Amino acid sequence: MRYVCPSIFTMDAEGVLVEFPDFDSCYTHGDNAEDAFLMAEDVLALTLCRLEEEKKDIPKATDIKKLHTDKKAFASLVSADTLEYRKRYDKRAVKKTLSIPKWLDTLAQAKNINFSNTLQNALKERLGVQ
Repeated sequence: MRYVCPSIFTMDAEGVLVEFPDFDSCYTHGDNAEDAFLMAEDVLALTLCRLEEEKKDIPKATDIKKLHTDKKAFASLVSADTLEYRKRYDKRAVKKTLSIPKWLDTLAQAKNINFSNTLQNALKERLGVQ
């Protein structure tokens, strides 16, 4: 799922601090604005993935025009795609037990079909993901 969330970037002596006012404990730091933006995308995706997995509500995004900053800070929108984040970083294998008819198992084994690969491909096709 794709999200766009407001953030506040604050310049300090050591770089750029990034905070997300709609989320508790969602912040990061970068050496410069470019680094901070990349770190912000990462921490936002990680936070959103955790909330999705815990089946918690994702807060409604605050209107960026309502964010107030001082002279050393600016507001920006940061996007995160939790599906892409998971595909990139969550490579854990999950064991599943499934049942198929014996005749289908016999045919598949005779053709050296890789069951895990076949199931993965079928699920990606069915879910419309690459």
